[in-house]
Amino acid sequence: MKPNPPTSGMQRRVSQARSRAERRAWEYRQRHHAKGVWFRIRRLLAEASSAWEIPEEAYARLLAEGFEPQRPGLEIEPPKAILFVPEARLCEIHDRRPLPLRLGPEFLAARHIALVRFE
Repeated sequence: MKPNPPTSGMQRRVSQARSRAERRAWEYRQRHHAKGVWFRIRRLLAEASSAWEIPEEAYARLLAEGFEPQRPGLEIEPPKAILFVPEARLCEIHDRRPLPLRLGPEFLAARHIALVRFE
């Protein structure tokens, strides 16, 4: 006795199951390649009392003064230059713009970010 040919409904369900499995594998692969960078960026934000977007010139001056960029920001694409800066020094940068302390669109769009640590 010959098996019944697969119906279009069955083929559709098989296709959907394969698609879900491929997407799940891609998501797991992305998480593995990130090596915890999003967790480490959230950890930086948890240590900060405020976040500010600063212009590239101010960022270059802060680097020349000896402030170190945080590694997690440099490990994502496009790279984020994230610095911890004392609030007194940050007040000297007049064209800074406040950012919400979360991984939202404003934070992800900013290239140069100054964070102020809790005191």
